[in-house]
Amino acid sequence: MPKITYIEHNGKSHEIEVSKGLSVMEGAVQNNVPGIDADCGGSCACATCHVYLDENWYNKLPQKEAAEEDMLDMAFEPKKLSRLSCQITVTDDLDGLVVKMPSKQG
Repeated sequence: MPKITYIEHNGKSHEIEVSKGLSVMEGAVQNNVPGIDADCGGSCACATCHVYLDENWYNKLPQKEAAEEDMLDMAFEPKKLSRLSCQITVTDDLDGLVVKMPSKQG
């Protein structure tokens, strides 16, 4: 199972094995990782699963779709490397992915 590292804004790290086919957001929610609220349950209708990616990982993921771009406009402190974790599907290629959470969710 791919391992995803979730880093809270305060620096606390959580390395979690996440089943392939789940979203990065689902991996956090199922493992009680604080900092990803996921208010809409993964339907890309809010921005409460906002994360920051490392540039090396950012370029390995599929491009953001328009709906994700629109939701990120509502996120707290979006940056160039911002993504919604509900829109990132876990695959073997994401083993070792590191996501960082903002100080709060929108």
